[in-house]
Amino acid sequence: MDDDEGLLRRSVRKLHLSQLQVVSALGRGAKGVVFLVRDLGFDAAADEFFALKVISKALIAAKGDGDSEGSRRKRVRFEQLALSRFRHPLLPSLHGVFESEKLVGYAIGYCPGRDLHSLRKRQTEKMFSDDIIRFYAAELVLALEYLHGLGIVYRDLKPENIMIQENGHLMLVDFDLSTELPVKTPQVVNSAASSNSPKRKRRFSAFYKFRRNSGISPDDSAGKSNSNDADRAGKSNSFVGTEEYVAPEIILGNGHDFAVDWWSLGVVLYEMLYGATPFRGSSRKDTFYRILAKEPELVGEATSLRDLIRKLLEKDPKQRIGVEGIKGHDFFKAVDWDTILQIQRPPFIPLGPDIEDVDGNKGIDLESFVEDAHKKHNDEKTNTPEQNKSENTNEGVWINQNNNSEYNKFSIF
Repeated sequence: MDDDEGLLRRSVRKLHLSQLQVVSALGRGAKGVVFLVRDLGFDAAADEFFALKVISKALIAAKGDGDSEGSRRKRVRFEQLALSRFRHPLLPSLHGVFESEKLVGYAIGYCPGRDLHSLRKRQTEKMFSDDIIRFYAAELVLALEYLHGLGIVYRDLKPENIMIQENGHLMLVDFDLSTELPVKTPQVVNSAASSNSPKRKRRFSAFYKFRRNSGISPDDSAGKSNSNDADRAGKSNSFVGTEEYVAPEIILGNGHDFAVDWWSLGVVLYEMLYGATPFRGSSRKDTFYRILAKEPELVGEATSLRDLIRKLLEKDPKQRIGVEGIKGHDFFKAVDWDTILQIQRPPFIPLGPDIEDVDGNKGIDLESFVEDAHKKHNDEKTNTPEQNKSENTNEGVWINQNNNSEYNKFSIF
């Protein structure tokens, strides 16, 4: 991405903290704090809001988590470079970047509908209908297909990273764990993965020994991700992801490619259908064991959705269904892939940001807020049981919006 880095310096708008009106804090994580801001230097009259991700330079330079300062800097740079390349309605556009003595960050479009996780939790039975799953799944397929076409493997697909835009369509965010691989890799489609022909499944020993320091979690899963970690076979050897969504080949550490995103899609679809992820265990190690050795429990009548989930959750990446097989699957037979992004009434249309007295809310100091947020995050990481950390990831950190009573009436396929 060297050419893109030069383009980023020349063409992306430089933001100045003095021109950013901070409305509220939207959320925080291990790597940054996200604020709702209005860029007064852009077009204050337009009353347009942005999501500003802010990262502490002290956090980038910190030691003790097994990750180097150079690796962290590369991830921040890669994420900004990736955002500057996107030209897709389901992916964020880079509004601008900024850097101060203590902070670095960037701004993207604000999504008032919160994330898919919070939307599912607000449903009566904590799950979606097949028609709603079909719509969101189709948009995720298109977003991942576009990323793979750019040579970017996402590696952290989960409901908390799937936001809902003002128009009701999805947007993938947070490319901290993404990396770049040779573009040719996702174009190779395994026809066996989409057929009904018998295939040999790879079996894993019940006494599989997890690698030392193999734990990854929603909080400390950054690993050593960067844009140059592909080996000669066009695969990445980084150990990254969120534990309940991570693919078997990442756990095994034998190299992975774009197929890990299709595995994660299968986990997300399972969660939308059943209200829980398929392999969650009593501990991190148990979860990894289940991912490697257990088949997903697809209870209920045989349907095309359950069949698609089964093909996505194929443990052998060489046999896992690929993009062509996915788009041609029976579950999507009524989907017009060329027009789905033009649908005017998606399942859920957010009412817009709940903002009061924007002009009077000028008391947030970014530097002190980010420092306090990360101190609180580290305290929670020390004091909270491991399983609770996984369970509560990003819960309740986005601005709360009212539900749409028309939501469950959606059916277009």
